[in-house]
Amino acid sequence: MTLKDTVRIVGNLMELAARTAPKAVGQDYIETILLTDEQRVSIGNEMFKIAEERENIGWKRDGQNVLDAEAVILIGLLSHKGVGLDCRACGYSSCNEFNQRSIAGDFDGPNCAIRCLDLGIALGSAAKIASDMNVDNRIMYRIGVAAKRLGIGKAVLSHGIPLSATGKNIFFDRRPKG
Repeated sequence: MTLKDTVRIVGNLMELAARTAPKAVGQDYIETILLTDEQRVSIGNEMFKIAEERENIGWKRDGQNVLDAEAVILIGLLSHKGVGLDCRACGYSSCNEFNQRSIAGDFDGPNCAIRCLDLGIALGSAAKIASDMNVDNRIMYRIGVAAKRLGIGKAVLSHGIPLSATGKNIFFDRRPKG
């Protein structure tokens, strides 16, 4: 078994952690995908394209991290209705009003704040597994944007977690922006 195989096993465990993380009212709107190498490379290259379009070097830096990673897990929030609490955290006066809206951008929305918390808990649960297994990782929203542009997954909002196992964490102490 290679180091890359071991890192991918950790990615599978991260998917399990995201899947079993607590979810509001017992409803699961979380999608997890352990990317293939082809998908990982496509996303890294797409991030380079976005860097040029937006004239933002952070996209290039993160894209290089994706290309250098042994694996990437994508965790996202599927299309959903409001939870039904009428809490107004989404900015609408009721879940009914929320349910009648639709906007598109880097991510599609609106998104229920409670469901976004579910996504955050799933991401944290997955990152914890990587940390417990001593696999370097970093949660990146830019991976989710590139994945959506490429049609990878069905999530309306997602983040990626690249994974690496080297002598130095490639996701921190990175070259400064600018």
